[in-house]
Amino acid sequence: MQAFYYEGKAIMSNEEFDNLKEELMWEGSSVVMLSSDEQKFLEASMAYVAGKPIMNDQEYDDLKLRLKTDGSEIVVEGPRCSLRSRKVYSDLSVDYFKMLLLNVPATVIALGLFFFLDDITGFEITYLLEMPEPYSFIFTWFAAVPLIVWLALSLTNVIVKDSLILKGACPNCGTENVSFFGTILSISSGGTANTIKCSNCGTELVYDSKTRLITLPEGSQA
Repeated sequence: MQAFYYEGKAIMSNEEFDNLKEELMWEGSSVVMLSSDEQKFLEASMAYVAGKPIMNDQEYDDLKLRLKTDGSEIVVEGPRCSLRSRKVYSDLSVDYFKMLLLNVPATVIALGLFFFLDDITGFEITYLLEMPEPYSFIFTWFAAVPLIVWLALSLTNVIVKDSLILKGACPNCGTENVSFFGTILSISSGGTANTIKCSNCGTELVYDSKTRLITLPEGSQA
């Protein structure tokens, strides 16, 4: 789809595309079910390539940013150059796996407190977990698990606030790098823009959480 909409060329026949789409739908994939904004974005991209734009640059950029903020994979592209801004950049996306890992320490603590409470109450909680069905199921999934999740999230929010981890390819070498935005123990990461060095080539990269873009500083060569 990226090759067709962005580059104006097809890398497979219509029949191959339809078969692939049907297979993905049967497997439960969500990428083949486009939202109205995603469909509008692809139509705008194809119209632009054809030389018949259906929206101005600002509307296109606003739509693309809204889709990136919503986590749409359809707008994420690799390193490229912008003829308008004359900058080299690439798109950022949320690293959901690392965002999930932020809650692991608090989850371990919450489980420890849960088992400690079970111990000091003479294993009353264990007794409730071992009750006949459906009482055991109800207690586990409607009381114990929600309590542990709530406690873990609360502990994480006390230490880490407004957290966001973004990942993207270095415009210079294509290596994926990540950057953290937020506050840890009242120490801020520095606002909406972070400057880091690529782990592979050492190029300075500017990560912008507002525009969801990686750009090279002024004067840098890619």
